[in-house]
Amino acid sequence: MLGTPASEDELVYEEHDDSFYMGVGRTRDDAYICIGVESTVSSETRCAPASDPREFTVLAPRQRDVEYSADHHGGRWVILTNDGAPNFKLMTAPSDSTSRAQWQEWIGHDENVFIDSFELFDGFTAIGERSGGLERIRIVRQALESPAMDGRDLAQDARNEYVQADEPAYSMGLSVNSEPDTDWLRYSYTSMTTPATTFEVNVRTGERRQLKQQPVIGYDPAQYVTERLWASARDGTRIPVSLVYRKGFQKDGSAALLQYAYGSYGNSIDPSFNLPAVSLLDRGVVYAIAHIRGGQEMGRKWYDDGKLFNKKNTFTDFIDVTDFLVAQGYAAKDRTAAYGGSAGGLLMGAIANMSPDTYRVILSQVPFVDVVTTMLDPSIPLTTNEYDEWGNPEQKAYYDYMLSYSPYDNLKAQAYPATFVGTGLWDSQVQYFEPAKYVARLRDINTGDAPVLFRTNMDAGHGGKSGRFRRYRELAEMYAFALDQLGANVDKPEAR
Repeated sequence: MLGTPASEDELVYEEHDDSFYMGVGRTRDDAYICIGVESTVSSETRCAPASDPREFTVLAPRQRDVEYSADHHGGRWVILTNDGAPNFKLMTAPSDSTSRAQWQEWIGHDENVFIDSFELFDGFTAIGERSGGLERIRIVRQALESPAMDGRDLAQDARNEYVQADEPAYSMGLSVNSEPDTDWLRYSYTSMTTPATTFEVNVRTGERRQLKQQPVIGYDPAQYVTERLWASARDGTRIPVSLVYRKGFQKDGSAALLQYAYGSYGNSIDPSFNLPAVSLLDRGVVYAIAHIRGGQEMGRKWYDDGKLFNKKNTFTDFIDVTDFLVAQGYAAKDRTAAYGGSAGGLLMGAIANMSPDTYRVILSQVPFVDVVTTMLDPSIPLTTNEYDEWGNPEQKAYYDYMLSYSPYDNLKAQAYPATFVGTGLWDSQVQYFEPAKYVARLRDINTGDAPVLFRTNMDAGHGGKSGRFRRYRELAEMYAFALDQLGANVDKPEAR
């Protein structure tokens, strides 16, 4: 309570399970304050009236492998959940709901469409979705107050309208929409050639207005081309690939390639504008994002097929995408570079062990490379939260599987690519000593003569140096290392 001493503050909730994260916020209509807790595979929401937020009521008790989030508007709850719906569905419930038995289906499950988010307005609902590996925004005009809400999929009662995208590969998402009483929907849009842009569209008239775009001095988007491709993995799965290059590029198998991916936690790496990468494009490098399993670009199954006992799919997908791009003439076999950070650094370590001849250069930032040792130490931040991502190595089956791909444990006497490994002295997520011991062993066991560079940033943590521009200095150093090894023309950007 404002104006009272802190000693009189009342504790309204404490989460005792250290595998859950916690947050607090208001509902869309400002009627409730809600405390949300979530782990890798389950979640729980408890809410109290904003006018007297002292007694919080659980909307639905937590249940393993069931996730949900809720918002309130129009006199009822709207709940996004994966209960019986791997790609999530939308439910509604009365304001006094305290169990899943009171939920009614509104927007049903679709095995080809992943529902990621939603925003409630007075006359329509905007739904953030993923389909075919790309984001989209669906407009459902059915008002929440409609008497037709009887448990049917009301998307059948309304036209499926989608916000327009302008390119074959892009990223689109709901932006800040503070007021529900409007016909204007604000959303973000970007692509590998279009800087971050905020639009608003009138859902009644279709009028679209650009509100803001990231300024990029001297950049001309007309000079660059983005493509969307599909590569076949070794098990037949089709992997989406987004790439960009400068106009004038010849697909003759002679270019250099930098391929990026992450592939963990269901974190989707969508094709967005990458300002520093323009310097690579101007030097004739093709930049590609491999949307490999372990992310969630293709829905929940895409994530499930790249975690726990399926983790190796993440690594083989990445290698197979590289082979595909080389075979299609986008890059020379001896001019390929791979880049990833954190869990993407695990990916880098794994592919270097599995297929060192595929890559000329490996760029690895704050890499999670000592998997078994780290996951055996519950005192390290994130360990207990991530048993459902990697497995608990105290169980033999998980221990054996993690040991079979852990980059540090699988280093062997072979010639490794040129390698740049970066870390931060103050990194609490992947402590500096993890990549340090990896590099030390790599240098000892490497039979090749390509350089292995280890850069410790003495002032940074997991995300690198703070500040608007200092990060670019770090990235420039890493890019310069790659360009040198790839034989790209560093001195004459116009040469292609």
